[in-house]
Amino acid sequence: MSQKTLTESTRTGAAKTPPAAPSRRWWILAVVAIAQLMVVLDATIVNIALPSAQADLGFSDGNRQWVVTAYALAFASLLLLGGRIADLFGRKPAFLAGVTGFALASALGGAATSFEMLVTARALQGVFGALLAPAALSLLNTTFTDARERAKAFSVYGAIAGAGGAVGLLLGGILTDAFDWRWTLYVNVAIAVVAFAGGWLLLSNHRDATNSKLDVPGTVLVAGGLFALVYGFSNAETHDWDSPQTWGFLIAGGVLLMAFAWWQTRAAHPLLPLRILLDRSRGASYLAVLITGAGMFGVFLFLTYYLQLNLGFSPTKTGVAFLPMVGALMATAQLGTTVLLPRIGPKAVIPLGFAIATAGMAWLTGIGIGSHYTTAVLPQLIVIGVGLGMVMPPAMQLATGGVGAEDAGVASATVNAMQQVGGSIGTALLNTLAASAATGYLSGKDATSKLVQAQATIESYTTAFWWSAVFFVAGAVIAFLLYRPGKPEQAADAAPVVHM
Repeated sequence: MSQKTLTESTRTGAAKTPPAAPSRRWWILAVVAIAQLMVVLDATIVNIALPSAQADLGFSDGNRQWVVTAYALAFASLLLLGGRIADLFGRKPAFLAGVTGFALASALGGAATSFEMLVTARALQGVFGALLAPAALSLLNTTFTDARERAKAFSVYGAIAGAGGAVGLLLGGILTDAFDWRWTLYVNVAIAVVAFAGGWLLLSNHRDATNSKLDVPGTVLVAGGLFALVYGFSNAETHDWDSPQTWGFLIAGGVLLMAFAWWQTRAAHPLLPLRILLDRSRGASYLAVLITGAGMFGVFLFLTYYLQLNLGFSPTKTGVAFLPMVGALMATAQLGTTVLLPRIGPKAVIPLGFAIATAGMAWLTGIGIGSHYTTAVLPQLIVIGVGLGMVMPPAMQLATGGVGAEDAGVASATVNAMQQVGGSIGTALLNTLAASAATGYLSGKDATSKLVQAQATIESYTTAFWWSAVFFVAGAVIAFLLYRPGKPEQAADAAPVVHM
C-alpha cells in the first residue's frame, strides 16, 4: 500500500468520529487517567505487600512470583484482543466492562483465603486490564484533535507510564503499613467507582471498525506467542536459562509470533494490520517503549531492594524516596512533548533523553554499604527522571500518531504489549545478571562474613544498574538511526491515539 493510500486511509478513519465537546475534554482526560493509573499501579503495588500476604496465606517462596506473574501473563497475552474488541464493539462499553471486571477481580483478591484464590484474582485483573487499557486510551482519539492539547494529554499519559510503577510502590507501602496487604487490592474498588461514574456520564460510544470481523486465528497465535514469551522470561528468574521451561517457551513464543506476522499478511480482517507497524518512526517508537520498559526495572526493582535491605527504609519511606524521580519525569514530560518534540523532532529529543537516563544509571552505580540517600541516590534519580521524561511521552505519542480511528484500540494495545514484554525481559535478564555478579564476587571469599555478603549484594545491584545503562545506550543508538530527521508531520485531521 502506498504512502498516499495510507494517509488517505488515516484521514478517512479520523473523520468517522467527531471530537468531544470542548467543555468535556479535560474531564474525559481525568476519567481515563484515573482508569489507566489503576492498571499501571497494579504492576507494582502488590510487590511490597507480598511478604505480608505470604505470611498470611502461607505460600512458599517458590510460589510467590506467581502473584506477580499471573497478572503479567494475562495482561500481556490478551492486550491485542482487548484493543480489537474496543474497536469492533465500542470503546465505552469496553471501558466500562474493563473497569467493572477489574474492580471485582481486585475485591476477590483482597478477600482471598488461599494462594490459589489470590493468583486467580490477579489473573482476572490482567484479563480485564487488557480490555480496559487500550479502550481507555483510544477513547481519547476523538477528544484531543488540537495539536497543543494533544501534546499536553500525551505528557500526562507519558508521566503515568514512567512514574506509575514508583507511585505503586509508594501507595503499596502506605496501605501495607497503615492497614493491611489486602488494601493494596481493595483500593482499586474505590478508584474504579470514580472511573465508572465518570465514564458512564462523559464518554460516548464509537465503533470505528464496525465493518471488520474478529481475526480468531490471529488472536490465538498472538495470545499464545505473547503468553509463551512472558512465561519463558518469568521462568528464567526461577530456572536456569538452559532449562526447557525457559528456552522451550521462548522458542515457542518466537515461532508463534512469526506465524502471527505471516498470517496478518493474508487475513481478510487482520488483528494487527501491518500498516500500523510498517512505518519507520512508529517502529522506532515501539522499540523505544520496549527498551525503556526493560531498563526501568534497574531502577524500581533493585533500588527498592537497596533502600529496604541496605538502608533500612520502610515500605512507605521507600515509596516516598522515588517521588523526586516522579516529579522530574512529570515536569520533563511536559517539556518533551509540548516544546522540544514539535521544534526539533524525535531524532534529537528521544536519543538525548536516553543519553541523560544512561548518565543517571551509571552515576547510580556509585552506591555502597555506607552510602546515604541524599548523596548516592536522590540526585541520580532526578537525572533518570529527566531522561525518561524525554523518552516515554514522545515515543508513545509517535508510536500511534496518525493511526486511523478504526485501528486506535489495537495500536494502543501494541504499545502496552511492548512495555509489558520489555518489563518481562528486563526483569529476567537483570535478575540473572545480578545473581551471577553476586556469586562471582563471593567466589574465593568468606561467604559467612556479613560484610562480604553485604558487598556481594551491592555488587549485584550495581551490575543491574550498569546493564540498565547499556539498555538505554542501545535505545539512544536505535532511536537516532531509525527516527526520521526533522519535526514530526501529521495530517491535521489524523486521529491521535494515546496509550499507557
